[in-house]
Amino acid sequence: MASALPETLPRWTIAAPLLGLVAIAVGTPANVVLAALVAVVLMAAVLAAVHHAEVIAHHLGEPFGTLVLAVAVTVIEASLIISLMLSNSGGEAALARDTVFAALMIVLNGIVGICLLAGGTRHHEQQFTQTGVSAGLAMLATLAILTLVLPNYTVSTPGPFYNDIQLTFVAVVSLIIYATFVLAQTVRHREYFLPDGAVLVPETPDPDDAKALDTRALSLSGGLLLIALVGVVLLAKALSPLITGWVDAAGAPRALVGVIIAGLVLLPEGLAAWRAARRNQLQTSLNLALGSALATIALTLPAVAVVAIMLGLDLALGLSPVGTVMLLLTLFVSSLSLGTGRTTIVQGVLHLVLLATFLVVTLMP
Repeated sequence: MASALPETLPRWTIAAPLLGLVAIAVGTPANVVLAALVAVVLMAAVLAAVHHAEVIAHHLGEPFGTLVLAVAVTVIEASLIISLMLSNSGGEAALARDTVFAALMIVLNGIVGICLLAGGTRHHEQQFTQTGVSAGLAMLATLAILTLVLPNYTVSTPGPFYNDIQLTFVAVVSLIIYATFVLAQTVRHREYFLPDGAVLVPETPDPDDAKALDTRALSLSGGLLLIALVGVVLLAKALSPLITGWVDAAGAPRALVGVIIAGLVLLPEGLAAWRAARRNQLQTSLNLALGSALATIALTLPAVAVVAIMLGLDLALGLSPVGTVMLLLTLFVSSLSLGTGRTTIVQGVLHLVLLATFLVVTLMP
């Protein structure tokens, strides 16, 4: 988070979300020029979302602040996946799996890798509270295996599918695990997710401190954050037909669509985590990364599962053998690189190599 909260919000952070709404009203871009303009507005909305999330996080403190962006982005991400599943343009049975898997790879290897590399380059060695990170990784590994690997080995339904009862069970378990994580992070074991030496209860703000009392700025940032996030997702959806067309025209695997969607939606969290790492706030970066990865599985898949069961849609969840290997390798390396409470550029480079490998095998399975 920023070290000082501005008394007034920069004008561009107000204009960007509103421009996003205007771009949404225009609809799907009709040509490359309009698509480029929409992409520019999309990037501006992403940057505005990061700014407003940091304003809110400054008021709420850790770890509550990092939950705001993670949960907001994930809830809207689920809406995007569901809307694309209902488009009936083909290939949607695996869209949720491809998007969630891509999000995990981008978060655990991309966002974490960039944060460790950026922080290590600037501060040489960074520290974090290992207890909370270990708990988050254990929950994440459990969710990832139950949702993305186990469907390949059940025999009630052929292929990478759960039957309705199994899908309902996994959806409920996912919600229970995420609720447990949030309870531990915000109430029962909040100290596990704070930097060493941080106080559990913030000091009483000085009544003369206008920054601490600027509730109007907080409310405005909350509303603009929601508008910006909706704009990011809906603009990504407006661009998705063009993206799908370009992917198909290039002869690339349809899984690349999930990678692009996940990358667009995760931009706000990625930028916020990167900025925190450069300020030597690695704990905040890891809270964002692991929280968003957990929310991606535990909130997105249950929502998609409910829609799939109610509408009788196919929902392919099991990963391919290559995807399974990449997932297991990523979880294994993450448990080692984040298992000591200290990181350097070595771990950052390693995670980025895994991200590059994931992108290569996605393009050339």
